[in-house]
Amino acid sequence: MTDASQVFTFASDDGPLAYGDTGTGLPLVLLHGGFTDRRMWRDLVPPLSAHHRVITPDARGHGASANASKPFRFTDDLAALLRHLDTGPAVLIGMSMGGGIAVDTALEHPDLVRGLVVSNVGTSEPEFTDPWTKDSVTRYYGALMAGDIETWLDVAAEAVVGPYRTTDDVDAGLVRRVREMNRETVSKHTLGETDWHVPVTDTWARAATITVPVLAVNGALDAPDFIAMAERLTTTVAGPGRALSIEGTAHYAAMEQPETFAKLVLEWLEALEALDTPEASQGERRPENGRAESGSREG
Repeated sequence: MTDASQVFTFASDDGPLAYGDTGTGLPLVLLHGGFTDRRMWRDLVPPLSAHHRVITPDARGHGASANASKPFRFTDDLAALLRHLDTGPAVLIGMSMGGGIAVDTALEHPDLVRGLVVSNVGTSEPEFTDPWTKDSVTRYYGALMAGDIETWLDVAAEAVVGPYRTTDDVDAGLVRRVREMNRETVSKHTLGETDWHVPVTDTWARAATITVPVLAVNGALDAPDFIAMAERLTTTVAGPGRALSIEGTAHYAAMEQPETFAKLVLEWLEALEALDTPEASQGERRPENGRAESGSREG
């Protein structure tokens, strides 16, 4: 289709939304995390687009997409884009916030979704219980609401590292890439501006109605809450669910080990046709859990 580096725009009803579109075949939509943008997937696009169509949107208010000027939902923006491109049902692959958008879309626009891959997220309504995450979230939003962007960037970088490592244990280039995307997105906004985002509600209860296959690919070194929520999603949905972990990675597993992440997703995609048969949907489902390291998978 097109070069992976090309950026296109879709004229939504509230300003242009940016996206990439490359490859042919089963459409895969890569949905980035909060305050990052489509560039977080740069190392995933080449292996995934070799045999699939890969679409990489910038969510509203992120990257090159317009900010909101009226109430909106991320899932509706995504649905409008996919209908504009006349594609779907697609496999939605989302990290953190992007995974929440993927689940929301399976709930609100199920005709557009063939399967879900979530990374370190459950639904768009996270539930935090472990002390490390609760402390980090408190400081994250405290600094953001105070307009202390440098402190906020430092706190945001903690998610790259996770609770079990230090910054010295993580590739400096990865931390820099995430920090740059965070800075560029936050610079699009002003302190005290209206938050026009309308959340999708009751997602955990409604997740039981999702019938498409769901794969969770977690960073094994991420905070326990994020891993637990992703695994909970795979056992809540009505469709077949599976949870895997990539050793040596935290919240940004797809950026830390893109080759391993791509391998796990591609293997799952190969089995999607079999998993998505009526017999599989109606039969007994037993989610599997496993770990993956350096491209190999156990369990």
